[in-house]
Amino acid sequence: MSTASRHDPLMERAFRATRRVAGPLIFVEQAEDLPFNAVVSIRTEGGATRSGQVIDVSDEYAIIQVFEETIGIDVVSATITLEDREARFGVSANLIGRTMNGAGRPIDDGPPVIPDTFLPIAGSPMNPVSRAKPDDFIQTGISAIDGFNTLVRGQKLPIFSGAGLPANEIAAQVLRQARSTNESGRFVIVFAAIGITDRERSYFMREFSRTGAAARAVMFMNTADDPTIERIMTPRYALTAAEYLAFERDYDVLVVMNDMANYCEALREIATAREEIPGRRGYPGYMYTDLASLYERAGKLRGRPGSVTLLPILSMPDDDITHPIPDLTGYITEGQIFLSRQLHRKGIFPPIDVLRSLSRLMNNGIGEGVTREDHRSIANQLYASYAEGQDIRRLTAIVGEEALSEKDRQYLAFADLFENELINQGQSDRSVIETLDSGWRILSVIPQSELRRLNRDLISRYLSQYLEDGVRSPFL
Repeated sequence: MSTASRHDPLMERAFRATRRVAGPLIFVEQAEDLPFNAVVSIRTEGGATRSGQVIDVSDEYAIIQVFEETIGIDVVSATITLEDREARFGVSANLIGRTMNGAGRPIDDGPPVIPDTFLPIAGSPMNPVSRAKPDDFIQTGISAIDGFNTLVRGQKLPIFSGAGLPANEIAAQVLRQARSTNESGRFVIVFAAIGITDRERSYFMREFSRTGAAARAVMFMNTADDPTIERIMTPRYALTAAEYLAFERDYDVLVVMNDMANYCEALREIATAREEIPGRRGYPGYMYTDLASLYERAGKLRGRPGSVTLLPILSMPDDDITHPIPDLTGYITEGQIFLSRQLHRKGIFPPIDVLRSLSRLMNNGIGEGVTREDHRSIANQLYASYAEGQDIRRLTAIVGEEALSEKDRQYLAFADLFENELINQGQSDRSVIETLDSGWRILSVIPQSELRRLNRDLISRYLSQYLEDGVRSPFL
């Protein structure tokens, strides 16, 4: 609780006119003085106390979202008092290395976190004029991302997954391997698990412990059996911690949120309890604005060395990219990493579909002096050659391999190498230089006359070492 709130005269007032309880919500009459977004305590007849937050206020009643269960709350005897005019989170640099639940309370048996300050979890609006252009390369150690869909500081780049695809394993790999190339060297990860199962929670905790990633991370664990409201709060607590570490402590912060589909399901559940008019597929009509209030907290500020980079992970129901969750996310963010079920069935990990993925800010974080001078050109050539190979695969299914020309067979060989040697890296950690070198190696199966997106200087400098003695590829 903030110092200013302790002297608020409204905190001495008790509200008793509870109208009804519906799911996780309490409707209270004669409570128009309660501030929107305020934190309240609900005292039951037996003396038990529960907490909640005001999510709507009108002349008729206020709606309070209860953080715990509403079972046992008597509408006649329940007493509601104000705790704080807005939900706040006590933050400090000591959060690094700690594990919290979805409501920001430590669950790792460590000492209490002594806060330096209390910040509203709704965040502080970032002045658009003060925003700096996202730049500087963040290396994830994953070739399909670093080579073709580069993540840069201050960007928001979601991962679109599907049921049964290894999004959790990719998230753990990013958390283990990610590092900033910024000279400050102050890099930390904030991980928000939203509505995950207990098995998934155990997996992440085991991976964090095994790899030592926990020492440089702030973790928020919200499981599927936690209250619905906690799923709404978890990403906000995580982003509040990230903003503090970035803009007050000058860290480069990578925020990974998994799974945003569970967050949106919680939004729909609460909107139904509030009897709101549903939008597309039953989701609230304000879901775009709500998601934007989270995603737009990523970025950089002019004159500040820190940054918040956002990597949300979401599951697409029925692998439908037009579903409201991925559809609205795509409008707000700067690209997407798309996981392929076809590649997953081939045993390729990570199964990232390069052709359907996109990083709109890639050019800001690559090139000479950052990654390497050939990065953009080699990425364009690999992308184009793989797309050609995919087209020939589809043609082969119609006319048969016997009808293919020698050049077509070379593109087929390239497509296989691209998937099996460049994309399929398993759990290994590759530098971006290793990724680019691998790209040059597999390009050696294609005639130089087909390398139209590369200039002669780059070809002579990087490709010649793989064309000695007439051997076109070390993989064949």
